[in-house]
Parts: sequence; C-alpha cells; structure tokens
Amino acid sequence: MAPFGATCVLAFALPDSPLAQPRNIVGGHALSTAIGLGTMAVCGTHAWSMALAVGLAIAAMQLTRTVHPPAGADPLLVMLSGAGWSFLLAPVVAGSVLIVAIAYLYHRLAAGSSTQRRYPQRWR
Repeated sequence: MAPFGATCVLAFALPDSPLAQPRNIVGGHALSTAIGLGTMAVCGTHAWSMALAVGLAIAAMQLTRTVHPPAGADPLLVMLSGAGWSFLLAPVVAGSVLIVAIAYLYHRLAAGSSTQRRYPQRWR
C-alpha cells in the first residue's frame, strides 16, 4: 500500500512528530480507509466522491485527533482500486500495526546508539 511508504518516513525518521505516533498511524489509516470504503459504497467512484471522501477523512482525523497525512491518500487508493471491506483489516489495520511495532523495536535498538530516540512519545 503506497501510503505506507510515507508512514515509514514519519515513524522511522521523525519519531518525535505527533503525526508519527501509534494513535495517528493506526487510527488515521483505519478511519480514512473506512471513510473511503463507505463513500464508495454510497456514492460510487467519481471525481467528486473521491474529493468528498478525502475531505471527510481529513475532518474525521481532526475530530478524533488521529491526523496522519499519508492516510489522506487512503480513500483515493480504495476508490481507484475498487477495494472491498476486507481491505480495511488487511493490509490497512494489520500493516499499520506492524509498522508501529517495527518502529518501536527499531527505536528501542537504536536507543543504545547515539540517536537516543524514544518511540512512541505517547501511545494514546
């Protein structure tokens, strides 16, 4: 899933960013994907419905304090690929949880070196 590349940049290179925290990564991707799937189910795939889905995803992430910029592309990916609801669990939720787990381990191992990064800054 292409947005995961940008998620990795945040989680591994900018672990102190509020946008790179587990709540934002997992919540942002799950919420945005669900909104994309729901919008596609109700409205179909059109330029206006894709714009609506992205706008709704941004608003929902702001309301839930789960803003994660790479997740903003999830509704587009869902709608352009014609993904089904199973896409929400795999690869989206499973993949985002895996990224957080690997980032956690990576930063724990790197803590012994000169980087001294603490990840995550907060779990919620």
